[in-house]
Amino acid sequence: MVEVELPTIQKNWVKRSLTATCLISYLIVITYIGLVPIWVSTMAIQVKCFQEIITIAYDKKRLPDIPLFRTLNWYFLFVANYFLGGETFSQYLDVYAAKYYLLAKLFQYHRFLSFCLYMNGIIWFLNLLRRKVIRQQFSLLAWVHFLCIIIVLQSYMIIQNLFEGLIWVVIPVTLVFVNDIFAYIFGRILGKTPLIKVSPKKTLEGFLGGGIGALVVGFAIAWALCHIDHMVCPTKFIISAEHSIKMSTECNRSIIFSPTSYNFGPVSLNYYPFLKHNFILTLFASIIAPFGGFCASGFKRAFKMKDFGDTIPGHGGVMDRFDCQYLMATFVNVYIVSFVRNYSVERMFAKFSNLNDENQLKLFSLLKHNLESQGILQSS
Repeated sequence: MVEVELPTIQKNWVKRSLTATCLISYLIVITYIGLVPIWVSTMAIQVKCFQEIITIAYDKKRLPDIPLFRTLNWYFLFVANYFLGGETFSQYLDVYAAKYYLLAKLFQYHRFLSFCLYMNGIIWFLNLLRRKVIRQQFSLLAWVHFLCIIIVLQSYMIIQNLFEGLIWVVIPVTLVFVNDIFAYIFGRILGKTPLIKVSPKKTLEGFLGGGIGALVVGFAIAWALCHIDHMVCPTKFIISAEHSIKMSTECNRSIIFSPTSYNFGPVSLNYYPFLKHNFILTLFASIIAPFGGFCASGFKRAFKMKDFGDTIPGHGGVMDRFDCQYLMATFVNVYIVSFVRNYSVERMFAKFSNLNDENQLKLFSLLKHNLESQGILQSS
């Protein structure tokens, strides 16, 4: 029995290691290039995760082949992307609206258009109902809405994090990967104590080993990335002197990415405040984020399947690899909004510039009056 099983384990180790190496290499390459390939990769992962789960739903619901019903699911995915994409574009890419009239109108009315598209989908759905399978059809509609929340919404949280600086995406992704790798290694070598019933292969030793590995490796990577402007500066799209739109990652570093000197007696230590935030992210990646994987394991057990797919050799489907990532990205987004983000003068000015002449003068008058009342500006 052992002679047959050992080569299989070794083969799986090699396959997982090669795939992990390819994934890490790909992450390094797209990080070096910048925002656009990470954005495209995020959208591709979103579509693949949606496809994997909706395929499972169809298999389990055993729906007959109703014309255009599968297309309707992808239509709702498109509508969700249009709505959330419009929110993101209007917040971070309003420079395009200032240059292109059609985009300006799509941004201005995108919520109304999203609602119209959504209602069109509901009417389409009602026209496709069949009496014998109506319960399964409504169940599938609920699945689609649920997926739009856990996949599409969180994808745009990743994109919002991306605009705050590449480091806010690279570090969380790295922490989850490192935690998974060390948890797998420690679990294989030392694992004896079961951690959770829904995922019997997970062990307490692997859970603790993953946390320690993420803490050490995550600290080293975060410290290194804090030295790189390309990683810490928010990404902006600006109009150049030639009146073309270009992407910029130049900035005056915020205080959390500026080295601060701490004196411990005769010893002086330069320390990046971001490392404190990195510690919080590491704790979440090590303690809470794995429960995204446990939830996915429970889902797979409920439907009696091993993996969501076989897209990634040795790892299963795309959703198998990114279940924890979505939970991590949501936490990072909430954390940035709650404790990190400062209002950007450039972004506020861009909003101001989109007002008509009358409202610009009104806002200027209010701001002038407020500064004079605080004694910041002398009355003229």
